Amino acid sequence: MNPPEIFDRNTRRLKRDRAVAGFAAHAFLLDHIAESLLDRLDLVSRSFSHVLNLGCFDGRLGDALARRDITVVNADAGFGFARAAGGIQCDEDRLPFADESFDLVVSGSVLDQVNDLPGALSLIRRILKPDGLFLAGFVGAGSLPKLRSATMAADMAAGSAVGSRLHPQIDVRAAGDLLGRAGFTLPVADGERLTVRYADPLRILSDLRGMAATNTMKQRAMPLSRARLRALVESFAAETDGDGRLTEIFELIFMTGWAPGPDQPKPARRGSGKQSLTDVLHPPR
Repeated sequence: MNPPEIFDRNTRRLKRDRAVAGFAAHAFLLDHIAESLLDRLDLVSRSFSHVLNLGCFDGRLGDALARRDITVVNADAGFGFARAAGGIQCDEDRLPFADESFDLVVSGSVLDQVNDLPGALSLIRRILKPDGLFLAGFVGAGSLPKLRSATMAADMAAGSAVGSRLHPQIDVRAAGDLLGRAGFTLPVADGERLTVRYADPLRILSDLRGMAATNTMKQRAMPLSRARLRALVESFAAETDGDGRLTEIFELIFMTGWAPGPDQPKPARRGSGKQSLTDVLHPPR
């Protein structure tokens, strides 16, 4: 049985298509994540020849990989981004690729909006060749605390029920667990904080729309009315720093995992240890 869908696939595709034309002006988050993914790739001693750039946006991360003499296949849930990058349109949890098609899969800033993330990770592992590498980065739990607080205050000030304007996100521990459940070996999940300062607090909303990162959940809050928008501005004003700027935080999650391969180090067989844990913790005097 498939898990219940949290995100509206059509709404997500529509928002991605709307973001295509102006994406370059709002791409700072993807640029930061892409740079971090490339840094992680640089730490790997082996080379790669065939990569899937999953959630390609305008193809900028794929272009960076192509400059490293890697054959790149771009894929995106939105038709507009897929066309702009010369790629394939597909959802991350509905991949059309054959098993063992790639030796590297990278994904920047999209996996927090996938309906079936465990299923997507399992598919990614399957399309990786043995000993293939998976690298991903996305926005995690704890991000945008001031925006969340301000939108809640705006809903309350407007006398309406408090709705969810930002979708739920996962933390580092959950990310690591998901990698293990999907069958990746040597799984690693780590976090990184990105701090952004805004002279115009409402630019946050513009950036989120421009990077197709606004809420696409099936159960969404009411649209921002004038009363809610006025309350939102007042809430932001109370949160600004001494210079009138608003400091906001993105908590970024990075995933690293390998498809099982014959040459990878394997954990020792249970019970094969030659030293007692009791002797280690309580050595004889």
